[in-house]
Amino acid sequence: MLKNFEIKPGLGLGDLEFGLVIDKFIARYGEPDEVDTFDEDEEMNTTLLHYWKEGLSVFFVGLANQILAGIETDHPEVSLFGKTIMGMTEEELIALLAENGHSVFEREEEEKDIRLSSDFSMMDFFFRDGKLIFMNFGVMVDENGKIERV
Repeated sequence: MLKNFEIKPGLGLGDLEFGLVIDKFIARYGEPDEVDTFDEDEEMNTTLLHYWKEGLSVFFVGLANQILAGIETDHPEVSLFGKTIMGMTEEELIALLAENGHSVFEREEEEKDIRLSSDFSMMDFFFRDGKLIFMNFGVMVDENGKIERV
């Protein structure tokens, strides 16, 4: 599916670009292993496609026009700012983000896990036993299925 796992904040992951319509995504990358849908919100529907073997789940958001708005991954080759991040400690990740101008985080402990969140590209990093095990990031989408640029 993907050959490049570089996170491009606000843009996507490798050649996956935020804003891609769900039908075109499936035509390009194939049928998912599993699909979840959430339509409790009258203003926004969400479809989540899971590609388990790829270590990737993708979120499509919108009412009439669902577009790629979020990516969750635990792929071992995922990189940010040129550094592979899976397996990093919380301190290593905070240092990497700080080196690249991002230093405001929310930290939450949940039983065995720690979640570190940043407004920067809506990133959430999840740690277990002191190591990064998965992360997600995305963009805001309006009710018309358009990316809201900040």
